[in-house]
Amino acid sequence: MSSSRLIALCVALAATSCVPALEGNPPREPRRDVPGSFGGAPGATSVAQQTWSELFASPELQELIATALRNNQELDLRLQEIIIARNEAYARTGEYLPRVEGVAAIGVEKVGEHTSQGVGDEQAGLAKNLGEFSFGLRASWELDVWSKLRSAAKAADLRYLESIEARNFVVTQIIAEIARSYFELMAIDNELEILARNIELQGNALEVVRLQWQAAKVTELAVQRFEAELLKNQSKRYGLEQERVQTENRINFLVGRYPQPVRRTSSELRRLSPRAIGAGLPSDLLTNRPDVRAAELALAAAKLDVASAKAAFYPSLTIDAELGYQAFNPVHLVATPASLAYRVAGGLVAPLINRRAITAQYRTANALQLQAVVRYEQTVLQAFTEVVNQLAMIENLRRSYEIQQQQVDKLARAVETSNLLFQSARADYMEVLLTRRESLEAEMELIETKKQQFLAVVNVYQALGGGWRRSP
Repeated sequence: MSSSRLIALCVALAATSCVPALEGNPPREPRRDVPGSFGGAPGATSVAQQTWSELFASPELQELIATALRNNQELDLRLQEIIIARNEAYARTGEYLPRVEGVAAIGVEKVGEHTSQGVGDEQAGLAKNLGEFSFGLRASWELDVWSKLRSAAKAADLRYLESIEARNFVVTQIIAEIARSYFELMAIDNELEILARNIELQGNALEVVRLQWQAAKVTELAVQRFEAELLKNQSKRYGLEQERVQTENRINFLVGRYPQPVRRTSSELRRLSPRAIGAGLPSDLLTNRPDVRAAELALAAAKLDVASAKAAFYPSLTIDAELGYQAFNPVHLVATPASLAYRVAGGLVAPLINRRAITAQYRTANALQLQAVVRYEQTVLQAFTEVVNQLAMIENLRRSYEIQQQQVDKLARAVETSNLLFQSARADYMEVLLTRRESLEAEMELIETKKQQFLAVVNVYQALGGGWRRSP
């Protein structure tokens, strides 16, 4: 082994031995194992592989989403964060390259007469106020022997990619929020339609009760109870109207426009059925969900930060060089080779005493890496839990809707029966009121369940990582 290699090896070993301990906080790899399924038979293909335009068939909803992807302010903010991260990565790549600068200087100098230089200048017949003119090139280069600068540059590259995944995650959130609000708006329209129909029927029933009161067949209490029930539903209508305004404006905000009516086909809500959802395998979450991908990139960047912080304990080698012309009189400035000046120097610097700052940075980088490990594990766990919850929600809502539909049908027949019995004096007004109230509540709950079915489909699509992919 040559002497130069032996010296380099000794220096490396000495530098490595100088790295401080991590105070019982050692780094570790994240747990990447996930269950084999979401609790049931996995779908052949995850619905997350589909684009939002393939999942949502409504032209009105597709138009809203497409407009939001163009105009949403949050996406514009995320785009600027991507540009900032890209510029940071670009700046980092220049730190391990040689730095060359052009320099030019002009000045005047007077040295003491009783100095060696002053005596020499006097003997040479030079002026006391001596000019100084120079120009040339100056270069500096830190040899990245331990990959400290390259590790920092690679970490910046990974954070740039992380910012892209973070924007993709916001895209999935915005698409899901618009779809949820759209189905909520359709449900409110249907609830208002049901309420308006019941108000009309209750108004007709009130007229019948008034006629019977005038004929002394019922008491005034019956009229008052029917009037109160009618007023309650009329008041409820304005509450739903307010919900409709707020839901419309939530959509308008996401789309990036001022309040205006939102086009929709609310009459199709009852006719439509939520589509079947393929969940795929839990391992698909690692590639489909942008937040999981972003967490993995953040983890990789944190590891490089630790490597860069660790390399700060090793000796750094720098080379400085200057080349140019220098003279005390501009007449002789470009005289070659008399006025030609150059300098080359190399330096080896290693921290020995008072290394608290770089020690703290190293331990902080390690703690941040462990945070990234935990966040990655937490993100995967949350993603898996969200999918399981929403898949169970879809199945339970399907069963609930079937039972509620039977309840609505039976109560509709009960309303007709109560009306006939009341008109024939075989049932009192309270039975009629309660039956109508239960029928209205059942219809409203049926619409609510239908809405929740569509929301569950949207939620599981988002939980599986769908929405950010673009159409081919």
